[in-house]
Amino acid sequence: MKKRIYAMLLAAVMVFGVSACGTSDTEKKEEAVASSAILNMGTGDTEGSYYAFGNLLAAHMSDAAGVTVDVVSTEGSVANINGIHEGIYQLGLAQADVMSYAWNGIIPFARDGEMRSFRAIGGLYEEALQIVTLDENIQSVGDLRGKTVSVGGENSGVVINAMNVLDAYGLRTGEDIETVTMSFGDSVEAMKTGKIDAAFIVSGTPTNVVEDLITTEHVYLVNIDDEKVAELQQRYPYYNKHVILSGTYTGLDYDVTTVSIQAAMIVSADMAEEDVYNLTAGIYDNVENVSAIMQRAIDMSVENGTTGISVPFHPGAAKYFAEKGVYAPTE
Repeated sequence: MKKRIYAMLLAAVMVFGVSACGTSDTEKKEEAVASSAILNMGTGDTEGSYYAFGNLLAAHMSDAAGVTVDVVSTEGSVANINGIHEGIYQLGLAQADVMSYAWNGIIPFARDGEMRSFRAIGGLYEEALQIVTLDENIQSVGDLRGKTVSVGGENSGVVINAMNVLDAYGLRTGEDIETVTMSFGDSVEAMKTGKIDAAFIVSGTPTNVVEDLITTEHVYLVNIDDEKVAELQQRYPYYNKHVILSGTYTGLDYDVTTVSIQAAMIVSADMAEEDVYNLTAGIYDNVENVSAIMQRAIDMSVENGTTGISVPFHPGAAKYFAEKGVYAPTE
């Protein structure tokens, strides 16, 4: 059994779940309707941590629940919540702040109103907000004034986080700074060709796309000042102060102060309690295996699984946590 799981995990890391590529949302929805044994998981940009992490978790979840968890590349948190609401996905990864916005029908969900068709399974790891540039003259967020900056995919939580930071520094889009929405991979290519000056990337560290960029370019990560970190924490309770330590990336010889947000697994509220219980067990019973492969999961644990989550948990997940002595509210 363990050999089969490790084979699946290694295949996921090397191939990044190729079955997800080239499959439309419509086809995914039809598959889900046709067979309850297939669960579609919305993740993120193929160059970010959601996609890789989703593939690792899918192997364990599939085995524990006796289903096939099919991983889909998406634009990120907003797209995943919308996808669950529309019945395209049954599972998804999402930032804790975006989950709360959806639940309360604010910011990116203001037009459509409250979305409460999802529930939390549990928190996974901290995602660091990284401001990446190839320009040595950009040493602070204030230095982005007059520059063109990627703020992540259009339907990602990165856009919200980037706007929070820019607003804290008094940088107005369209006036003080030009912003574009791009995937992580497209952002990197645009920096290489000089089309943009910097990019916001919110992901677990080390992030593959940043590490890959460092192999060919001299990369700089921009600090967020301590007072601005405190301001962000006061205005938005989802942010934690985070330090990307020297050595996290090849050649990074200084610490970088920034903020982080909890990444979590969510599930359709309509799923059966027993199924979600088994899916939850598939994640948290295999923490050691997952963290051994993904460094960013080093703090992943049952004890941390309910931290920073402000939306209700699915009863199946709550049952699992209760058996481990951890309270997970379902209302």
